[in-house]
Amino acid sequence: MFNTIKRLLGLSPELHDTLQQNCFRAKYLVIDLELTGLNPKKDEIVSLAWLPIEEQRIFVGQSEHFINSHVNELKQSPIFHGIDSHALEGGVPLISALQQLRPLLDQYVLVFHNAELDWLFLKNAFGQFNMPVAPTLMVDTMKIEHKRLSLQGQEIGFDDLNLAACRARYSLPEYLTHNALTDALATAELFLAQLNKITGGKGVELRQLV
Repeated sequence: MFNTIKRLLGLSPELHDTLQQNCFRAKYLVIDLELTGLNPKKDEIVSLAWLPIEEQRIFVGQSEHFINSHVNELKQSPIFHGIDSHALEGGVPLISALQQLRPLLDQYVLVFHNAELDWLFLKNAFGQFNMPVAPTLMVDTMKIEHKRLSLQGQEIGFDDLNLAACRARYSLPEYLTHNALTDALATAELFLAQLNKITGGKGVELRQLV
């Protein structure tokens, strides 16, 4: 009966159980994209990277990093991402990366820094290749930080929520950004720091983070 009610409310039993899980027990996949711009209708994914987190451990050895060899117009990517036409020659078609990513979407809670932007690009990319993806449980380190600062009554400036600024508040080391794999690692470290700071190392139910 309880499972029937949850289905009627649009919440599957599996998702309900995941949301009740301690945040330190969930399995996460941290994803980062490098883009030619911010408009998903006109701009493109230049590179894509991901790595898993399990039991508060970042598995760098299981990371993946792809450069999209089929980018039509690099725009400022050589300047911002260091990806030029020569780098594209060593890349792969975006569909190859998406085919590897798609099976993981149901196995992990996804983590982004600015999930709204990155997921929109990913969802559009899957759609372009006729690869429908179901809505996925996602956590956004940028939104977590915004909520944390707001609860403290802090004024939030324009650049206060970028990845580097968020990491600095937790005394995390500076990284050279605008590389998808480096940024995925930086986001993973930030996420774990946020969890420990917010929960005092004890964890909370995952629903409190999404």
